[in-house]
Formats: sequence, C-alpha cells, structure tokens
Amino acid sequence: MIRFIDEHRDRFGVEPICRALRATDCGFIPPQAGGAPTSRGYRAAKARPRCARAIRDDVLVDEIRRVHAQNYGVYGHRKMWHAMRREGWMIGRDQTARLMRTAGLHGVRRGRRPFTTVGSKVPDRRPDLVERDFHAPLPNELWVADITYVRTTSSFAYTAFITDACTRKIVGWSVASSLTTQALPIIALQQAIATTPAARQGGRLVHHSDRGVQYVSLAYTDTLAEHGVAPSVGTVGDSYDNALAETVNGLYKAELIYSGTTWPSTSAVELATLEWVSWWNHQRLHEALGYRTPVEVEASYDQSQTRTLVTT
Repeated sequence: MIRFIDEHRDRFGVEPICRALRATDCGFIPPQAGGAPTSRGYRAAKARPRCARAIRDDVLVDEIRRVHAQNYGVYGHRKMWHAMRREGWMIGRDQTARLMRTAGLHGVRRGRRPFTTVGSKVPDRRPDLVERDFHAPLPNELWVADITYVRTTSSFAYTAFITDACTRKIVGWSVASSLTTQALPIIALQQAIATTPAARQGGRLVHHSDRGVQYVSLAYTDTLAEHGVAPSVGTVGDSYDNALAETVNGLYKAELIYSGTTWPSTSAVELATLEWVSWWNHQRLHEALGYRTPVEVEASYDQSQTRTLVTT
C-alpha cells in the first residue's frame, strides 16, 4: 500500500489518497481521533527504517534483472532460480518467482512452428532408426537435424541446426538465403563433422532428419556415407518423429527470432544466430540436463573417459 501511495501521490496528493483508503476499511489507515490527518499511518510507515528483507530484496531484484537480461530475457522462475544459485545467491524458488513478479519479468512462451519441409519426389528407403526415442547415453551417438525460416524485411532467411541428443549441444548450424542443400544443411553437417574430435567418433553415429528434399539429396547422403554416419528419417508429415529437432527450432524462434527485433537481412540473422548458439551451448541451463549446460555435460563425459583410460 505504501508503494501504491508513492506511485500516485504526485497526481492526487497523500491526504486524499489516505482518506479514500480509509473508506475501504482495509486496516492500514486507522481511525484518527480529534481530527488528526488520515495520512499519519502513511507518514509513520515512511519514517520507519527499512527492514533487512526489503534491503536484500532490492539487491536481489537488481541481480535478477541482470541475470535475466544476460540470458536473452527468456528464463522463467525455475531456470532463474538455478541461474541465481549458480551465481552464488542463496535464494529460494518461490522467492525468485516473487521477485521476478516485482521486477515485471517472466519467461518466454513458445509459439507455433512454421511449416518448412518440402517432401522429395525421389523414393526414400532410409529406415527410421530412432522411432521417437531421442535419448542417447553418450555424445555423438545421435544427431538430429532440421530447418526453419526467419522472415526478414526483404525476404526470408533459412536456418539449419544439427543437435546432439545426449548433450543438447548444437554441433552444426548454418544460415542462408536459399534452401538448397549446398547453401544450407550441408554446411551445418560439415561443421558438425569438423568440430567433433575423432576420439569421440568411435561408435556408431546416427543422423536423424525429416524426409525433406535437402536431406535426400545425393550430396548430403554422400557426405554422411563418407564419414560413416548412418542416416535415419521419420515418417512424412509427422513432427513427433523429429521432436527434439522441432524443440530446438521452437526455442530458437521464441528466444531469439520473436524477441521483438525486426530482421533487416540474412546477415543480421546469421550474426544473431552465432551469438545465440554460443549462449545455448555454453551458458543456457537445460532442464533436460539437470539445469546444466551442453558443454558441461560434454566435459563431464570427456573426464569420465579420461579416468577410464587412466585406470585401465
């Protein structure tokens, strides 16, 4: 109530507001004897020193605003709670939610994903090796790939991602103004292969995608075969058969593309995507990973492999 009076005192004055609040019998403005002003309770409250909780809340709200902004302003109260604890603040989940409401902050909500898959007229006999099970016990056992688009002021930009199912790390990506295989998805694939150390490519690696024409092309399938990667595809027109890749696309659109920015060109989308992918891999907390980052999960696996080699 003190905050309400402070917000409106310049417009209405303290005394008129207190008289109106007294009429509501809300308990804050007590009856005044002898014609004392009804604003006495307000002025007494303003004169009292602020309590330790209020002072700490002010500090925490500033920190919450900072951490929220550093993470594209997309975290809800659960991720913000984990993020604040990683920053060294001993704060409760409900307290985080309360302070986020005070600061006017909230998490991003995902919208619908646009339809981008263009089916191939060439017969596709590749099997579905995943069957909607997107859990992989180790890195580089299952990669999922998909394409989405971004509307710019002049035309469209297209983004291709390849994501590791175990670590949720985006291992390859590309942005282009064309949907052709050579201009878009094969660049993401080549990046994924080039940045994956050979020491982690020892097992069987499955590459799962939809049946879009870009993934059926001879150039793409030859690149997979050249590096011993097994191709896998879902059924036609069923997003659940590539659900993990669809999730990555949806978060990309919600956290970056639909953030209120008008995208002037493909180059602008590409630069922003570069920064977002770096954040996704190195800083973003993933609930599916126990509120860890993809590089932390990958590093944990590498350390366990090193310990195994040392002890054998």
